[in-house]
Amino acid sequence: MAFWARQISIWCSSVKTSNVANSIQQLRRTRRMWMQLHELSVLSLLCTDNQFFQRGLKTYQSVSLGSRLQSTNSSNGQIVSSENNLLSPVNHYQQQAEVMPSSDTETLYEVWEDTPPSSALEEISEEEAVQIVAEPPLPLGSFTLRDYVDRSETLSKLVLLGVDLSKVEKRPHAGQLLLRLDFEKDVRKRLLFLKDVGVEDHQLGPFLTQNPYILAVDMEALETRVAYLKSKKFGKEAVAQMVSRAPFLLSFSVERLDNRLGFFQKELGLSVQKTRDLVVRLPRLLTGSLEPIKENWQMCQVELGFRRNEIQQIVTKIPKILTANKRKLTETFDYLHNVMGIPHHILTNFPQVFNSKLLRVKERHMFLTFLGRAQYDPAQPSYISLDKLVSMPDEVFCTEVAKASVKDFEKFLKTL
Repeated sequence: MAFWARQISIWCSSVKTSNVANSIQQLRRTRRMWMQLHELSVLSLLCTDNQFFQRGLKTYQSVSLGSRLQSTNSSNGQIVSSENNLLSPVNHYQQQAEVMPSSDTETLYEVWEDTPPSSALEEISEEEAVQIVAEPPLPLGSFTLRDYVDRSETLSKLVLLGVDLSKVEKRPHAGQLLLRLDFEKDVRKRLLFLKDVGVEDHQLGPFLTQNPYILAVDMEALETRVAYLKSKKFGKEAVAQMVSRAPFLLSFSVERLDNRLGFFQKELGLSVQKTRDLVVRLPRLLTGSLEPIKENWQMCQVELGFRRNEIQQIVTKIPKILTANKRKLTETFDYLHNVMGIPHHILTNFPQVFNSKLLRVKERHMFLTFLGRAQYDPAQPSYISLDKLVSMPDEVFCTEVAKASVKDFEKFLKTL
């Protein structure tokens, strides 16, 4: 009895050892089979030969058949069933390959064979070689747009229009913008739009030199801004004048333009018509900063002593006074009012004197004082208006106002 028990234990241990060895061999064969399938799948993506697909199907069949035969010879039924489960994808792909129509594959191969890929080593005829145009490469980097003019259609045509690229390249990101633009798709239609608005041909070059960014503004936005100006009763000639004299005008949104017009009506107390005339004469009031305008307005009231209605009258006649240099404006007023004794109401009637050079005003006033003819009160005889004092040339001033010769005036200036 003990003898048979030992034999049975020895037989069980040998069976377990055999099963483990067979399992390891089956796993190795299964892994080898999947590696072959993976290589076939990769090659099938790269190869276009019909024979390869046939060899691939044969390989599928041989791999599947070999694995099945090995599984049949095995003495363990569990390993056979697990191997059959592992080979199920192969059977699935094989079925798909068998179902695929042969006519479609033949047509696909014919298309591939009719259009072989071009090669850099392929020989071409002389006629084809002459037709090849080799574009010179653009510089990888440069500090000036001059290096790109010969290679960029956009830059070359902008130069012909009169655009100064030496000034454009100094503006932030303007050079990169022009290099990215296509003349036919981006530039041409905006140039035609500017001409329709009223910008003259000779003005396009200086216009784009100051504002090259308008070439990237959306066309719909440009049309909307022009339509807004026309809705505010600005005539076609007024719009053309404003756009030509203020190149950045159409770069601002409708909301900003509306706020600027509202500022001049409310803060300065101007009527709608006077506001319209003001911005037509000086359209940069709509594009510049409001700080100098507010400062000059406050200075005219507090420091110079003008009343609100007098400032409105001065601004209507000379819009530049809102953007004039504060120091120059103060010095001119100080000499006219405190030295020459001209009151505010006379300065209000002729504010053009603030645009004149202070040196010219001083020289002529001192010459008239030397001659005893410095009389600026309209109620007194021999009255000399400010218009005659600053606007006339030297010859006319000497003969009609000073009643002296030009040589006398020149000799007097040498004594100063």
